[in-house]
Amino acid sequence: MAEQKDQNLVQRNIPGMMNRGQRFAEVQHAENAGATLKRIAVYFAKEKIMVFGMLAVVIFGTLCGVYAPSLQSNAIDIIAKSRTGNLMVSLILMAAVYLLYSGGQLLQGLICAKLSQRIVKRMREELFGKLIDLPIRYLDTHSHGDVMSRMTNDIENISTTVSQSLPSLFSGILTIIGTVSIMLWYCWQLALLSFATVILTVTATKLLSKKVRKFSRKRQMLLGQLNGTVEEMVSGYHTVVAYNHQDVTTEEFCSTSDSLTKAGIKTDIFSGVMGPIMNCIGNIGFVIIAAFGGYFSISGLISVGVISAFIVYAKQFSRPINEIAQVYGQLQTAVAGAERVFTVLDETDEDKSGKELAKADTATVTFRNVNFSYSAGHPVLQDFTLSVPSGKKVALVGATGSGKTTVVNLLMRFYDIDSGEILINQQNIKNISRNDLRKNIAIVLQDTVLFSDTIQNNLKYGNINASFDEIEKAVKMSRCKEMIELLPQGYDTVLTGSGENISSGQRQLLAIARAFVADPKILILDEATSNVDTRTEKAIQDAMQLIMQNRTSIVIAHRLSTIRDADVIVVMDHGKIVESGDHDTLLAQKGKYYDLYMTQYAGIAT
Repeated sequence: MAEQKDQNLVQRNIPGMMNRGQRFAEVQHAENAGATLKRIAVYFAKEKIMVFGMLAVVIFGTLCGVYAPSLQSNAIDIIAKSRTGNLMVSLILMAAVYLLYSGGQLLQGLICAKLSQRIVKRMREELFGKLIDLPIRYLDTHSHGDVMSRMTNDIENISTTVSQSLPSLFSGILTIIGTVSIMLWYCWQLALLSFATVILTVTATKLLSKKVRKFSRKRQMLLGQLNGTVEEMVSGYHTVVAYNHQDVTTEEFCSTSDSLTKAGIKTDIFSGVMGPIMNCIGNIGFVIIAAFGGYFSISGLISVGVISAFIVYAKQFSRPINEIAQVYGQLQTAVAGAERVFTVLDETDEDKSGKELAKADTATVTFRNVNFSYSAGHPVLQDFTLSVPSGKKVALVGATGSGKTTVVNLLMRFYDIDSGEILINQQNIKNISRNDLRKNIAIVLQDTVLFSDTIQNNLKYGNINASFDEIEKAVKMSRCKEMIELLPQGYDTVLTGSGENISSGQRQLLAIARAFVADPKILILDEATSNVDTRTEKAIQDAMQLIMQNRTSIVIAHRLSTIRDADVIVVMDHGKIVESGDHDTLLAQKGKYYDLYMTQYAGIAT
């Protein structure tokens, strides 16, 4: 669809490649986090039982984790004879609490995994359902990569956050509150001394994270460039070899790879030192506890068991702080991703309301004073008036950008006109439901689209109830019966990668056969024979004459030799009809059509 694509090149933002380096990307921020969180809460509200179950398990596990060091303290004090009690009972109770803590962690992981998948499943289904119902204009004016990113990356970020980050956040906050409370209760003086290391932890985390983000962004960018180079080389390998550009391509790859290696080393260095530095700060905390704890113990302020409990609590206290710092960034990215998903969900669906197309044996198509532009101020069709008689073949020709494909877009109601009217049998298509309108029209595009399914199911795409006899008849008429029979499983052959296991010409033959199976009242062929050889093209032309009998047909063609037999040839230029008539009449006029025809006949590219 040349005109549509030309418009889209102006409107569309081409995104950077998505790649595995994205996990190092800078944290994304939502524009309206509050509203987004409220909408996310709606999904959690639909899983109340699992949410409450998760919270209960998190609270129970945290309580066990906070209580266990106290039991350890009691056991040590009993051994040191500074406390009376049954040592065996204390040990059994401590073991039981630790087992319950481990069981709670396991159960928490299972519940969170199931909760995240159920929420994401519902969100993914809603998003896919929305994409199916979006107007063509939305997908034409938004990068396909961006739409796919919302369906994959953004949804996956939400899933990861629900299954891992949220439980860590809740557990971390509860652990900090419980640990701080018990430490202050045991010995507030030693607790305050232990908390001094928190300042070092926060400062170190902030400085190192800043460095990691800086070099991670650079690594992500370079990784995207490297993947782009590889993708171009693989997809265009024949061209690279044909022009002997192997050395140049290798140099480009190695240059980018060297830069990526340097950025990766710096990222890994700063990421790698974070653990040792945190351990060092933790060890400083242990030294503080050991030194001052020993002094307080000698002074009779605390027991030896309390010192051991403090060492465990200090570790418990610092770990959640680091986790929360990491989780906060993940939460921001997930909320930003959810906002991008909700932006799509808030788009207006394509309006499919309207009446059915009145049943009739004829299908006269009339364009009356139609004006249309893809973007304001750039008209594509201007006061366009055309009548396509029922059962006749009308061909649209003209230079790229003249508006030929736009005529088809408007007839299919991929877009609505700005003014004027389009009629089928004097019934305004604006009042006909899009579903019923498209059910009566079959279209074969220049860019053939087949699906990863069997050939038979691809042929039945426009008429799911078609019998095998109808399919076979269409296949014979489109001259692809022999081709199908030569395939390994015939009609049951599965097309992989949208038909990559057959040639482009064979794909186009199947697309034409699919249109025949649909048995439409109106047939649209947009340069439908562009990918077949001359001999096959002649055979298809003969078949088309049969299938187009008693059908209203609109043919868009650049090769004028393919439309010489059209009942009417319409020459378009800048959205207007400049000439119309049959082939011989237009040649005799020696106007625009004559110039186009003679240019092609002379072998000069148009």
